[in-house]
Amino acid sequence: MDLFTHVIFAYLLSFVIWGPAAPQYIAAGALAGGLPDADILLFPLTRWFPSLHHRGLVHSVLGVTVIAAVGAFLVPFLPYFTHASTLLYFVAMEVGGLSHLVLDGFTNYAVAPLAPFSRKLLRMDADTAVNFTTLGLTAVTMGVLIYEHGRVAFNVWTETAWILIAVYGGYLLLRGLARWRAGRDAKREGFSSVEATSSPWVWLLTDERDTPDYYRMRYRALRLGRGPEPGERSMQVAKAPPSTGPVDSPQAALDRTYAAAMEKNWWLRSRYHFGEAVPSGNVFRVFWYVVGMGGNGRAIGVHGEIDRATGAMQLKSGFFRLPETPHA
Repeated sequence: MDLFTHVIFAYLLSFVIWGPAAPQYIAAGALAGGLPDADILLFPLTRWFPSLHHRGLVHSVLGVTVIAAVGAFLVPFLPYFTHASTLLYFVAMEVGGLSHLVLDGFTNYAVAPLAPFSRKLLRMDADTAVNFTTLGLTAVTMGVLIYEHGRVAFNVWTETAWILIAVYGGYLLLRGLARWRAGRDAKREGFSSVEATSSPWVWLLTDERDTPDYYRMRYRALRLGRGPEPGERSMQVAKAPPSTGPVDSPQAALDRTYAAAMEKNWWLRSRYHFGEAVPSGNVFRVFWYVVGMGGNGRAIGVHGEIDRATGAMQLKSGFFRLPETPHA
C-alpha cells in the first residue's frame, strides 16, 4: 500500500493497543509504520547488497526489529516525543513495523517476512497496492486528524479515532471476505489464482504456467454476485531465443518479442502478463501488458512493432492504448 496509508493504519492500530493516554507510543508506532518504505533510499547500495532492494530485507521481521531497536533509543530525542520507557518504545515501533509487512502482504505485492532465513512469500492478493479508494480514505483521514488537532475536545478526538478504526477495519474485512469468495469461484472455474482490482466486487481469475520453454496465461473477470464475465483470454508463447527472419503470424510475432519485452520492463516480468499481436501493413503491432493494470483501454507494459519480412523489432516501455480488436 502507499506510504500514507501505512502510517495511518499503524497510527490507528497503535491507538487500539495503547489507548488515548499514551500518545508518544501511538506516534512511535505510526512513524515505524512508514519507515520500511525508506528502503527505496538504499537503491544505490543494491548493486553490492541485493537484499536491500525495495521490499527486500528491510521488509522482513528482522529488518523491522532492527529499525525498532535503533528507533527505541533515538525517538525520545525527536521533537514532540517525550522521554519514556525504551522497552515500550521498542514494542510500539515493532508493532508499527510489522503492520507494514502485513498490509503489503495483504495486497498483490509480496514480501518475505522471514528473510534472509526463508524466501517464502506473503501475498494474499486481497487488494491492489495502489488503490484510489484507500488513497481517498487516507486523505480524508489525514485531513480530519489534522483539522481536529488542537481544535476539538479530547473526547471528540478519541471518538473520531474509534470511528476511523471501524472504517478501516470494515474495509479490510470486506476485502478479505471478497478475496475468500473469489478464491472459491476461481477454484470451481479451474483457475489457479485470483488477482485483485481496485473494486472489492471485481476480481480477475488467472491461471499462469511459466516454464523454461514456454509461458502460458489465461484470465477472466469475475464480478461477485454475477459470476464470471464472458470473454476469457488465453495465450501461450514459446520462449524462443533471439533470431531474425520472416515473421509469418501473430503467434510468431509474440514468440519472437517475448524475451525482448520481458528484458525491457522488469515490472512486466514480475507480474502476470499477457500479449497481443495485430497485423498492420508490413509489420505486426505487439502489446505486452500487466494483467489488471490500467483502465479506459490503456495498459502498462511494452509495445511496438516487429517487421514481417526481417523480424527487426522496435519496442518501448510505458503506458499505451490497447488495440480495439485484439488477437486472442
